[in-house]
Amino acid sequence: MVKPRVLLFHKPFGVLSQFTDEGTGHPTLKDHIDVSGVYAAGRLDRDSEGLLVLTNDGKLQSRIASPKFKKPKIYWVQIERIPDDAALEALRKGVVLKDGKTRPAKVRRIEAPSPLFPRDPPVRVRKTVPDCWLELTIVEGRNRQVRRMTAHVGHPTLRLIRASVGAWHLGGLRPGEWRDAP
Repeated sequence: MVKPRVLLFHKPFGVLSQFTDEGTGHPTLKDHIDVSGVYAAGRLDRDSEGLLVLTNDGKLQSRIASPKFKKPKIYWVQIERIPDDAALEALRKGVVLKDGKTRPAKVRRIEAPSPLFPRDPPVRVRKTVPDCWLELTIVEGRNRQVRRMTAHVGHPTLRLIRASVGAWHLGGLRPGEWRDAP
């Protein structure tokens, strides 16, 4: 019997959340993780960063990724412009997207997360358009959900970093680093 293993990985911007590139030429998990038999529990888009949980336990993988288990996922989201209270309240109540209404989110304005590692390429800066950071917690995991939610309330996402999944957190992991979960 194989001992269950859980890895925490800080996925850098531009890396696919899988071990094969399927001919895309993009970097993948195999470029950072040299452990066999583990698979991502859930996904992060190529243009998103942050915590990706990997495991060799199929049942655990399903419990982490499935919205029916309501594992909270916390994201740090840099958005265009400063949201008013109505925009934040809309996110808290759930917004209607093309694939249905989202579950309510927890959301609050935050200072830029620390440490905030440089991104390559850097986020475009527009001198005439301010930006703001939010901490957004959701229990779903629809395709590009956080980006679609912030755009729906008029604040496109500039940078998206997943800080935690359930009880697991990025901690001090730098982009491209991984460790075994405690």
